[in-house]
Amino acid sequence: MEKSEIEKRILYLRKLIHEANYEYYVLDNPTLTDQEFDKYLRELEILEEENPEFDSPLSPTKRVGGEVIDRFKKVRHKIPMLSLPDVFSLDEIESFNDRIIKDNVQPTYVCEYKIDGLSVSLHYEKGNLIFAATRGDGVVGEDITHNVRTIKSVPLTLKKPVDIEVRGEIFMSKKVLMDINEKRKEKNLPMLQNVRNAAAGSIRQLDSKIAAERKLDTWIYHLPNPEDYGLETHADALQFMKSLGFKVNEKANRVVTGIVEIEEYIKEATEKRRDLPYEIDGIVIKVNHLSSQKTLGFTSKYPKWAVAYKFPAEEVLTRLTDIVFTVGRTGRITPNAILEPVIVMGSTVKRATLHNEDYVRMKDLKVGDIISLRKAGDVIPEVVERKLERRDGSEKEFIMIKNCPICGSVLEKKKDQVDHYCMNKACLARKVESLIHYCSRKAMNIEGLGDEIVEDFFNLGFIKTIVDIYFLKEHKKDLIELEGYGAKSVDNLLLAIEDSKLNSVERLLFGLGIEGIGDKTALLLAKIFKNINGFLNASYDDFQNIRDIGPTLAENLYTFFHTIDNIRLIEELKDLGINMNYLGEPEKHHDLISNRRFVLTGTLSFIDRDELSAIIESYGGMTSSSVSKKTDVVIVGEKPGSKYEKAKELHIEIWNEDKIRSIVDML
Repeated sequence: MEKSEIEKRILYLRKLIHEANYEYYVLDNPTLTDQEFDKYLRELEILEEENPEFDSPLSPTKRVGGEVIDRFKKVRHKIPMLSLPDVFSLDEIESFNDRIIKDNVQPTYVCEYKIDGLSVSLHYEKGNLIFAATRGDGVVGEDITHNVRTIKSVPLTLKKPVDIEVRGEIFMSKKVLMDINEKRKEKNLPMLQNVRNAAAGSIRQLDSKIAAERKLDTWIYHLPNPEDYGLETHADALQFMKSLGFKVNEKANRVVTGIVEIEEYIKEATEKRRDLPYEIDGIVIKVNHLSSQKTLGFTSKYPKWAVAYKFPAEEVLTRLTDIVFTVGRTGRITPNAILEPVIVMGSTVKRATLHNEDYVRMKDLKVGDIISLRKAGDVIPEVVERKLERRDGSEKEFIMIKNCPICGSVLEKKKDQVDHYCMNKACLARKVESLIHYCSRKAMNIEGLGDEIVEDFFNLGFIKTIVDIYFLKEHKKDLIELEGYGAKSVDNLLLAIEDSKLNSVERLLFGLGIEGIGDKTALLLAKIFKNINGFLNASYDDFQNIRDIGPTLAENLYTFFHTIDNIRLIEELKDLGINMNYLGEPEKHHDLISNRRFVLTGTLSFIDRDELSAIIESYGGMTSSSVSKKTDVVIVGEKPGSKYEKAKELHIEIWNEDKIRSIVDML
């Protein structure tokens, strides 16, 4: 990116974040979600760090929070209320731990729930509450004493007559929000959207009666000057504040040692999160010993001894910046969303499939839209919807291409299908994708021939067809001379190619890329036909008579194995020594499993789902990822999803964990 473009992006982000802060802190009417705000702020921090020539004291990265509203008296914090740096992955937590150890600190940590609410500072003189303040911008906050006095968990008088400041979080419970919205619904008032905004809106009311009606609550979690009270650890500070009468989340807080125990805490908190009576949006990790905190110190914005791990968002917002088209191995054209990078379920997502033209039009997507995104099955990014209310008129209409983006051939749309196809079998994109598919893990599993390497070898002329893969050994000298390659890596690659010749025939069948034939269907067919000659001699009816093979798949199989070019390819592969037989064990039988289709949903405590799928398939059953009328049994673990509901709707047999466990134990 050019420097001028970087500066333009920085200025745009600063303006965007300033406006978001004003809308959130002044108007109480945010238009960006927390996830979007975090994403843009994080991007700005990185750009400013990498480009210090564009640094500015007016940047929102120099502020901890936002503006203070004028309706309340301003309060200056004697000790700044700094926020914590956010991390979004276990790798970032490990980096945090490594930085601390490099500073000659051998840490223990306190892990705490990150409460989703509003930060508050409580000040006492001789044990009596004298004022309460919001964080504001970290230096100046708002006096909210009149509302805080209505919160029953805030002590007006402490158990000891001490002068002290403590900090914590004001929050609203899930049940209170639900009750309030029920009453608002009866009065045709707009719903409160979430507990954080509800708590913030309540505490900023001029009339304390409204705050009292909202039944707000607090957790206290920080003592700014613990050394003044003779304390040695943060855990000691929590106990000290509890002894004074403050509400401390004792059951949730835990002293841990090392990354493994932090990860265990995060895992437990993630599992408990939905069942808590209040919302949490992450985990706070603090160095426990106060002497170590002092050694580590602060940056201008954050303490170096603490981080806030934020739970991966299950559904996030980002901008659709472009729609590009790719060509698959069968010639199918797929529109793909190019996105402003965003973290979803702990990983950065930059693009997502849009499947086909009908999908884009059904979603009413335009380039420039703000869209919601989630991980489908925790793996594939899925565009959920466009946010119509976020459109400003600058969006561009989606236009479906008429020609292949690679070879320029006119695209065709098959009858009764939604997909467009490039029918040019000589299209370079189709050829490359076919080769990549053949080498992939579920097909011939040739380690060392990943997507980029296959594409490089294709462009260099070493591989143009599947057969060429097995003649790469003739180019060994040329391969060794390539940048990034050496004799050892080339030897390993050639050995992997030779090993692939020994694969069972279902891998070859899947690798040949017959339209509609996935890896599980390939295994089913291999078990039935036993070797490649069985496919070559099969009729259309032979294929269609197989359970789960409909007319379309039967036609695809018959056509493939009766096309001259494909027959010639198979004969060449035979001559090269590629195994053409099914090598699996003789199929085992179980009356409740064999010849039945299963769907697994939810978490099973005694076995991994992939392992259970393998057991089912070894006994002649089939597993599928979706529930349909063809499904025989749905196996339900803890926290099942929509598949369970669909199974009930379709009156499909349902097995709980106890039943499948009893069957597996007897196998």
